[in-house]
Amino acid sequence: MPDALDPILLHATDGISTKDDRATFETVQAAVLQLWDVVDNLTRIHPPKHDRYRVTIFGSARLRPEDLLYIQVRELAGELTKMGCDIVTGGGPGLMQAANEGSVSADPQNLTQSIGVRITLEHEQQTNPFVEEVYQHRTFFSRLHHFVLLSDAFVVVPGGIGTTLETMMIWQLLQVRQLHHVPLILVGSMWADLVQWAKVHMMEVTPSFVSPVDIGIPTCVETYEEAIALLQKSQSQWQNSRVVTSQQFAPETL
Repeated sequence: MPDALDPILLHATDGISTKDDRATFETVQAAVLQLWDVVDNLTRIHPPKHDRYRVTIFGSARLRPEDLLYIQVRELAGELTKMGCDIVTGGGPGLMQAANEGSVSADPQNLTQSIGVRITLEHEQQTNPFVEEVYQHRTFFSRLHHFVLLSDAFVVVPGGIGTTLETMMIWQLLQVRQLHHVPLILVGSMWADLVQWAKVHMMEVTPSFVSPVDIGIPTCVETYEEAIALLQKSQSQWQNSRVVTSQQFAPETL
């Protein structure tokens, strides 16, 4: 906390009149900053490791069930579910619903989870009917952080500004190594164009704003089959790492 605000906190019990605008503002400001400290500390706590590989799918909320892209994303999620993956989405309509639907349809024995991480907005639609476990957030900040805590891989299918925000957030966390060994797979030409734009306008300039390693973080593919192949490899590595970890911490036997 800034030193300049400490006297206000120390003498908070003295009482401050609401007519004293400056003192009131500084007290509220100090309290808010303290709350952010609490939030920052809480975000250091990670949930226990889950039993299944989890794939988050980001995509547009505007697609309808009869659209070809909806059908393709539903099939993608279905194939990942058959691999034993949980599917995580924003829990809304469009391609989020397609992914949740694919998860549920491919899992008649309910061996995996179809998860939705929602945001509370006035114009936002209801949680789609294929979400089996839902989490509700009031801010994009906490929601994006929750995606990070839940996920072992991210697949980005076509979408708009919200999808782009989610993509760039994960890209940036991988760049600064707040995330490690987490695939970021971008499906479709629109994302290849975005990465190419970043390469031209961020890397191929003097001085450059990013490194070639930064540009290479997302993997661009054209087909869902390519995405599935990459995720199969990542899932296998994830499973192997869990086996090694469990062996390291297993109690010794006589």
